[in-house]
Amino acid sequence: MTAPAANSTRISQRFAELRASGELGIIAYITAGDPSLDATLRFVIALAEAGADVLYAPGLTSLEAIREVCSSVDKPVNVLMGLQGATYSVEELAAAGVKRISVGGSMARAALGAFVRAAREVKEKGTFTYATEAISHAEVSGYMTTPKL
Repeated sequence: MTAPAANSTRISQRFAELRASGELGIIAYITAGDPSLDATLRFVIALAEAGADVLYAPGLTSLEAIREVCSSVDKPVNVLMGLQGATYSVEELAAAGVKRISVGGSMARAALGAFVRAAREVKEKGTFTYATEAISHAEVSGYMTTPKL
């Protein structure tokens, strides 16, 4: 694995080449937050200095770490929420300096969790109380219709 400093030097050089040629560059996915907050800070700062427009730092586990990353750069920081463990509100994240929030596959996992709980209820208890939490057919249909312009 290449060290963050080596990666950031290479990224900086590539962004400089792109700027010189008038082209845009995209870093499709870089994970900050591992292996340490110090490494994350070095990497995020290097990416910002290299010209990244948005910094993605999933894996930060405390508001203090999120706040530190956000305050270390003058670019928008995106964090990942919806994982098990510490959860924060949109308001708390905004107060920490977060500008963008990703949820990854957490909403799909939440839906699958509801499905599995319902199936277990029927199998283990023979009841159908899960339906009290279900979205109505009318609401589902409302989401599926094309708005008229």
